[in-house]
Amino acid sequence: MPQNSPQETPAPARVGLFVTCLVDSMRPSVGFAAVKLLEDAGCTVEVPRAQTCCGQPAYNSGDRADTQAIARQTLAAFEEYDYVVAPSGSCAAMIREHYPALLATDPDWSARATLIAERTHELISFLTDVRGVTAVEARFDGTVTYHDSCSGLRELGIKAQPRQLLASVQGLSLNEMQDAEVCCGFGGTFCVKYPDISNTMVEEKSGCIANSGARTLLAGDLGCLLNMAGKLKRTGSPVEVRHIAEVLAGTTDTPAIGDPAQN
Repeated sequence: MPQNSPQETPAPARVGLFVTCLVDSMRPSVGFAAVKLLEDAGCTVEVPRAQTCCGQPAYNSGDRADTQAIARQTLAAFEEYDYVVAPSGSCAAMIREHYPALLATDPDWSARATLIAERTHELISFLTDVRGVTAVEARFDGTVTYHDSCSGLRELGIKAQPRQLLASVQGLSLNEMQDAEVCCGFGGTFCVKYPDISNTMVEEKSGCIANSGARTLLAGDLGCLLNMAGKLKRTGSPVEVRHIAEVLAGTTDTPAIGDPAQN
């Protein structure tokens, strides 16, 4: 069971898990790890079947009409829960930071968007900042380095929280990489629109990962992880890539991201 802060143990909470498109299609083990962490923190977890994408690809492409339609569908699917939690800073930030502005002029949805935005959190920050979790009971033998994903860091202020929980994992040693806060070059549609720039950025990030001496790369956003895992694999790097939730939940018996065995 996770350890909580000396404050009073939070009351049980009903959480709607926003799984995210990439987790659903590419790495379901992250979703299962998130469920374990949330249940260990005293939450009842449900996964609404009506959920789809958060709308970020359309939003980043300037398609406001479709993004608004997606936002309304997401809000309707999740508004009955105490909290909405996503194992992704970018998806959580989309709901929390952008939905209220997107629907600000819609009298039927504006207040609903604001209310759900206030209840939406990225997984690791929810565990630490809302549930008061200070440590987890997990073991991971090896050195890791951590990449701070742009949306989680810059929109949600997620920096110390993952490092606090990683410090409690038995056998784990954290080697900070240089420029941990610098973008990996993924950026959703950015890597499609500007492939050469994106490739240069992930090349530089791969060098920082290698120079850290860590054997495993962790982050909280699967898009970033897939981007970096692809580059590391193409350059023959032995570094394994995992979502932080898998390490904190102790569910690292699955193949690493980018390992052909995961399919």
